[in-house]
Amino acid sequence: MSRPEPNSGGDAARTADSPTMRTPPEPMTISSETLFQGAREIRITHDGTLYRMTITRLNKLILTK
Repeated sequence: MSRPEPNSGGDAARTADSPTMRTPPEPMTISSETLFQGAREIRITHDGTLYRMTITRLNKLILTK
């Protein structure tokens, strides 16, 4: 009778093909031009809170509550 080698198969070992090891979907990418549509500031609501996203003079993005 042979003994199983450590970490080889069985319920304890998971492989990349296992349904529990799925790769998460790629995050959505949206251009700032699409978001701002020519404006310098937009407002975003999240979980009932209002945020402002602003394009600075140095062309950086700032998100404030």
